[in-house]
Amino acid sequence: MSTAHVADALVRVGSPVRCAPPSIRPLVLGHRVVGPARPVRHSGSVDVFLEALERAGPGEVLVVDNGGRDDEACVGDLMALEVAEAGLAAIVIWGLHRDSAELREIGLPVFSAGSLPTGPLRLDPQHPEALESARLGEHLVTGDDLVLADDDGVVLVPRSGAAEVATVAAGVRDTERAQAERMRAGTSLREQTRFGAYLDERSRTGITFRQHLRRLGGAIEE
Repeated sequence: MSTAHVADALVRVGSPVRCAPPSIRPLVLGHRVVGPARPVRHSGSVDVFLEALERAGPGEVLVVDNGGRDDEACVGDLMALEVAEAGLAAIVIWGLHRDSAELREIGLPVFSAGSLPTGPLRLDPQHPEALESARLGEHLVTGDDLVLADDDGVVLVPRSGAAEVATVAAGVRDTERAQAERMRAGTSLREQTRFGAYLDERSRTGITFRQHLRRLGGAIEE
């Protein structure tokens, strides 16, 4: 399932849709990642990453909060190698990376806001929750979250509701695939969604397109 399917599913189950800032993009297109969050807050030194890895488990996603800074890269090739050797699934950075060529060679999925040659030139006091939580833009990330990432970006899902979200997301995916197949076979989306009938009813009752789609089982807007 894609992050788009999961985001639609979160809307349907009434859960907040928490996406990382759109500036956070994959270094290499085509990776799909899902795993429990391992949050960490960077303050200028890599030791906090190493400490986070001491607590981490295989398959987790290292979520690095560098405050969205654009004046330093906080993750490079050595840290990516360490994360990969620890068995984690990916690194997501609210900030910048460096050593892009080496990171591509390592192959560990990395999502960040871009690259910069220079590393940190500072050493700030460590945040009291540096190993407990992180921020991706406006959203707080903890170990209670799952991280999903692909070419469209990064979305967070509460682990407690992940099973329900996955079920709904699978339904959205299957519906969209069926609609696309019918379109390729010559049945337009307007025909599938009975758009003319919707326009008639909207003029009479004020029904919304989402309400109309839910009656039909469509998946265009959610």
